[in-house]
Amino acid sequence: MIVELALKSERKMARELIEASGLAFEDNVDVMYGMYENEQLVATGSRAGNILKMLALAPDHQGGSVLGELVTELVMSGQRAGHESLFVYTKPEFIFSFQSLNFTLLASQEKVALLEYGKGLSKWLESKKDLVRPGLNGAVVVNCNPFTNGHLYLIESAARRVDNLYIFVVKEDRSVFPFDVRYRLVEEGVRHIPNVIQLDTSRYIVSGATFPTYFLKKDDPVARIQMELDVTLFASKIAPFFGITRRFVGTEPNCPLTGGYNLAMQRILPAHGIELEIIERKQAETGVISASKVRELVGKGDFAGLADYVPPTTRAFLESDEAQAIRERLQNDFRNKALSGC
Repeated sequence: MIVELALKSERKMARELIEASGLAFEDNVDVMYGMYENEQLVATGSRAGNILKMLALAPDHQGGSVLGELVTELVMSGQRAGHESLFVYTKPEFIFSFQSLNFTLLASQEKVALLEYGKGLSKWLESKKDLVRPGLNGAVVVNCNPFTNGHLYLIESAARRVDNLYIFVVKEDRSVFPFDVRYRLVEEGVRHIPNVIQLDTSRYIVSGATFPTYFLKKDDPVARIQMELDVTLFASKIAPFFGITRRFVGTEPNCPLTGGYNLAMQRILPAHGIELEIIERKQAETGVISASKVRELVGKGDFAGLADYVPPTTRAFLESDEAQAIRERLQNDFRNKALSGC
């Protein structure tokens, strides 16, 4: 029988089983289940949001029905919580085990595979079929926290080089500017460009918030692994559906993480028939235009300085009553940094 592990003593046993399996224990989960035999915990698994994680089985219970029973319970708990699709990150050698439990492989690289339970990706793509266009199609993937003249320059430059340009706005809400605001500012900022098609990324951008590291070794390059999964998922599943054969990015002189992402695309995209075009970043008189610089100016209350950095639509929002809470947050962050000497 599978039971929920909620007591401290139960989770201690789960931790011991997880660590004995060569995995790291992570306590930030919504639910943790286990299976006992003769009062000994022989299997455990957890769910954090729509991610299944820390699945560990005692050696003499591997290869049987225990994994299926555990995963079924976790999937049911996710569905009760309102998640249409559930995801699991696992080692590549366990791909077939999860495929036998009706998971679909989305992407993999040498150390990690991402699988989905449910038809979320196919349903999402099907819901976008009216956006499919013939011709030479390109894509940009942007967060826009917020939308700047740098984003606008990249999109305008890319749009001139293709028949249709897909703008994918990252849906995950980890930014100062909420997704609905970011999406709207992009929409307003590119309205004059006739051949752009804007949509969100749904759940199909590999997230730093949900990417688990419990099964990786301490010296594994977590950021690179996450980037490679993300690029592979885009190149193998999303781009073919829309007929995308070019992806555009800006040069990245300041952020090593984004620079590393560009390198991952250079390695992976050509193998999927996608050309990567790198466009020189737009600069203002004071340097490279970036969303972080815009947030800094708002934090300082320097709205006059925004003129070189954001289009009129973004500036109008930043000065509006709707943006008051965002302004206050950025100004508080700026004051706190100043007080700490950062």
